[in-house]
Amino acid sequence: MPIRTNRGRAAVYRRLWGWPLRSPTHLIGTFIVVVAVLVAAGIVVPRLVGDSGAGATPPAGQSTGAAGSATGDRLTTTSPLPTRLSEPLAKPTTAPPAPAALRVAANWAAAWVNHPQGVTNEQWLEGLRPYTTEEYLPVMRSVNPANIPATKVTGEPSATASFTSSVEVQVPTDGPTLSITVVSTNAGWRVADYHQAG
Repeated sequence: MPIRTNRGRAAVYRRLWGWPLRSPTHLIGTFIVVVAVLVAAGIVVPRLVGDSGAGATPPAGQSTGAAGSATGDRLTTTSPLPTRLSEPLAKPTTAPPAPAALRVAANWAAAWVNHPQGVTNEQWLEGLRPYTTEEYLPVMRSVNPANIPATKVTGEPSATASFTSSVEVQVPTDGPTLSITVVSTNAGWRVADYHQAG
């Protein structure tokens, strides 16, 4: 078996790899040097490579969209891209409440309070289905009809806010007053949300 000495290439490698492990100070110093080299490489390498390679992303202010014009291998846009909204978002347009929306809210409320003893969640949901959006039906599955504190509608629906595509409607019951959001869909007016107003 050969005798290991402090001479030779293997001994040099052992000393190099073993130096960081001699003390915590050596280990921290090695870590800092490695991080500095990686950061420097991350800054220098992209500058050396540049954006002249094929498929490089065009710099800011240039676009590869249809609005651009070709200049050599690059496309430049004829106008700068917007960086912020040029005007505030439009507010919903107010409108008189649609009679159909009020009717849907009243029918939905009548189905909501209709939960005789022993009715299943599926049976109750079938009563709500014709007046409810498809997106809102899964939310209504979490409601237990036995916990609904009302048994009948006690008044006419009234609009509290009305826009061209949605209406907020209040419907009184013998329990809480329902605040119902009715929206215009391809299938007509449908309930998209509700809460018990009190």
